Amino acid sequence: METSFKKQIVVLLLGLAVFCAILLMPLPEGMSESAQRMLAVTALMAVWWVGEGTSIAVTALLPLVLFPLLGILSSKQVALNYANHLIFLFLGGFMIALAMEKWSFHKRLALWIINAVGTEPQRIVLGFMIAVAFLSMWISNTASTMMMLPVAMAVVRQIALDASLNGERNSESQKKIENGLGLVLMLGLAYSASIGGIGTPIGTAPNIVFAGFYKNLFPDNPEITFFQWMTLALPVVMVFIPITWMYLCRFVSPFPLQNIEAGDTKIIQQELDDLGPMNRAEKIVATVFCMTAALWIFRRPIVMGDFIIPGWSNIFANPKYLHDSTVAMAMGILLLVLPVNGIKGFEVNGKVEKFALDWQTVQSKTPWGILILFGGGFALASGFGVSGLDKWIGSKLTGMSDWPLWLTVLSICLAVTFLTELTSNTATTTMILPILGMAAVAATIHPLYFMVPATLAASFAFMLPVATPPNAIVFGSGWVSIPKMSKAGLILNLIGAGIVTTAVLVLVTQLFIE
Repeated sequence: METSFKKQIVVLLLGLAVFCAILLMPLPEGMSESAQRMLAVTALMAVWWVGEGTSIAVTALLPLVLFPLLGILSSKQVALNYANHLIFLFLGGFMIALAMEKWSFHKRLALWIINAVGTEPQRIVLGFMIAVAFLSMWISNTASTMMMLPVAMAVVRQIALDASLNGERNSESQKKIENGLGLVLMLGLAYSASIGGIGTPIGTAPNIVFAGFYKNLFPDNPEITFFQWMTLALPVVMVFIPITWMYLCRFVSPFPLQNIEAGDTKIIQQELDDLGPMNRAEKIVATVFCMTAALWIFRRPIVMGDFIIPGWSNIFANPKYLHDSTVAMAMGILLLVLPVNGIKGFEVNGKVEKFALDWQTVQSKTPWGILILFGGGFALASGFGVSGLDKWIGSKLTGMSDWPLWLTVLSICLAVTFLTELTSNTATTTMILPILGMAAVAATIHPLYFMVPATLAASFAFMLPVATPPNAIVFGSGWVSIPKMSKAGLILNLIGAGIVTTAVLVLVTQLFIE
């Protein structure tokens, strides 16, 4: 604890030293005084974020103080960024996720998927991966991993107890099965949680950061809708999940999983039986979840060649006033006021619940620090534009136009992937996306070619337990060691960079650039 405190003090002082040094240095050529002050604030926040000198939310509050003091933006202008509509998109989505968790609908959904895929060892791994990836598109990857971890561990132990390896059933083969299948399944849980999170705009924090930065930095460009993001990201998920599954089963497992002669494990069905039939509350939450997804996807018209699916927002007088955050908050509020069983309610953990969601749950479980981080990131984007720092950075990065586009995109993916092995992916994207956007403009390339791969790659850090919460969670199982995770994750980092590069080059032009 004392060592950690000393490190924090060093990081805090280092950030302040860098801040003062930039403010006092001679004005660089072509840079305005306002841009220099903005650069000093950015450097301070970057040092504190990367070095974890304090909470990321505390660092994100700095613009509220420093921007007015340094004459970059007024307090009123800065504060607006902390109420950006995208923050309420995340909040509304999180409220729906909390309702799913409260009534265990998310667990039932995952168990349905696993049961449908099959109970042979390789199929169990695939079933868990598909289930966790799907859940992570709608709820946090941390929650989806934590929820499925005990079920997965119980399944591994039951298979090891009942099955044989190459026809041998003894304590040694049991241990081999447990360690081998356990390693593959634990890594599959962690990796699929990270991969699935990119599938929707609300699936992971970097997606929201990207959406806000893109709109702030390039207000004249059309917004990226929920459906458009999914048409780009879902193919990545659908390709990467089976590749990861095959890689883990064939190359990471210490022995071929098909050599396990499976016993008759009924843990998945037992878990479903323990949940019992769906009650009215769970059905209500499931209905709201499906309605929300449909309203997000079909808010704007969907053009498929000559065929157009009209968007529901067009029935209103001003469809541009309606955003995905409108849907998220409407559904979140609906859950808070929707009775689940009249005046009787349902008992949950010894407490009678009468509504699908209660404010106490929202208040205690919402990651408010992440919402503040979003606001701080959006404030940075505003400061970049107002101060002229974006244009100055862009002027210094014109050399990137000499690189082939595929090499530039691949380099961005690799750099961000390996950077986020050691830093928060949200903080990383918050720092790097404005720079990449301006670099693209300087290179006369559409900014999405640089910003989208950085956003996607930020979720693909598979080597270290500290890289993502899912990695840390499965590391605690005892079946995953750092060398094994690093070896498996290195290959997947490279594969992920290749998949993202291909997806960006193939899909960005078709989906986003007219």
